[in-house]
Amino acid sequence: MSYIVPSEFATKMVDAGESKIFMSTRDTLIRAYMAGAILALAAVFAVTITVQTGEPLVGAMLFPVGFVMLYLMGFDLLTGVFVLAPLALLDRRPGVTVKGVLRNWGLVFVGNFVGALTVAVMMAFVFTMGFSTEPGAVGEKLSSIGEARTLGYAEYGLAGWLTIFIRGMLCNWMVSMGVVGAMISTNVSGKVIAMWMPIMLFFYMAFEHSVVNMFLFPTAMLMGGDFSIMDYMIWNEIPTALGNLVGGLAFTGLTLYATHVRTGAKRVAA
Repeated sequence: MSYIVPSEFATKMVDAGESKIFMSTRDTLIRAYMAGAILALAAVFAVTITVQTGEPLVGAMLFPVGFVMLYLMGFDLLTGVFVLAPLALLDRRPGVTVKGVLRNWGLVFVGNFVGALTVAVMMAFVFTMGFSTEPGAVGEKLSSIGEARTLGYAEYGLAGWLTIFIRGMLCNWMVSMGVVGAMISTNVSGKVIAMWMPIMLFFYMAFEHSVVNMFLFPTAMLMGGDFSIMDYMIWNEIPTALGNLVGGLAFTGLTLYATHVRTGAKRVAA
């Protein structure tokens, strides 16, 4: 059968987390760079479709193509390692330490950010003909997203910050379901279907994804968005990343680990 039961893929989650912790610095950075770049391209693809069709659902339905590509290529997103790496520590795998988990998170963050920033610069150049003209409709849409999802939250102070945090939690609940979903099948079509559903949901609901935002906000600033780097960091990237960590680990990683790896006592038939 192509379907793998939870008791089996939950162990694969721990194995994956362990392998990521012990991955070389070079490989971790390269894989994270490519993941950030591909997801950024998928984001601008989805925004372009939304602007051209006027239907956000169509953009959301097609956005997962980027996630599918990067996952099948074995690249790493911060939202994924937030969930998988701590499981190896919790399972007490030999040699796995808190320092190793934090090292993995840090390297993936840097790689994702540089990859997303690379695409941000390239797309801003394309939208403005080498920064010589005003951006078109898609560029203007990207700029408005940047302002609305920084200054728009800042207007509400702590309530706005907590709103971003919760949206980040909800986002990685779904995104991590996509990461795990790819492990429940042994064929490509099964993996794609399992990944597609939760990724489409998160994008359409406008939940906050730290790596997608690494593209959206620098792009908006490059094209004249009226907000600062500190606005972006304080009123989006930091609470989003923290929410991604808590949501993915609490709702997906720990729940699956607790009930399928460290499962409770079972009744023994006479």
